[in-house]
Amino acid sequence: MSGALDQVYVPSEDEPFMNERQRKYFQEKLLKWKQDILRESKETLLALQDDTANHPDIADRASSETDRAIELRARDRQRKLISKIDAALRRIEDGSYGYCEESGEPISLKRLDARPIATLSIEAQERHERRERVYRDE
Repeated sequence: MSGALDQVYVPSEDEPFMNERQRKYFQEKLLKWKQDILRESKETLLALQDDTANHPDIADRASSETDRAIELRARDRQRKLISKIDAALRRIEDGSYGYCEESGEPISLKRLDARPIATLSIEAQERHERRERVYRDE
């Protein structure tokens, strides 16, 4: 299978669920996503290092500190996302990728394409969110 062919390939409901081609498609998608996050993270780190100059103006210093805090929060979210991507890659390896953790049923290909780290089907995710809302409202 050539890389050019895989770029136009889109998983279809007409083929066996999580066949080798689909697994390879999602693995490549996850690896590319991870590489993009790591690249952005390095760029952010370089930008933060460049902005370590002392700002004589208090407003400039406060603005710089606010920007820094926002960037650090974003990096923390990215770190958690990379952990979820790594978990999805492990599920591809062990054969459990694409199946709902709650019901064991296949997660729709559309959902996986939009959110390749999904571990719940849409129905299970909705139930989970309804339960969270009930507990939050109490």
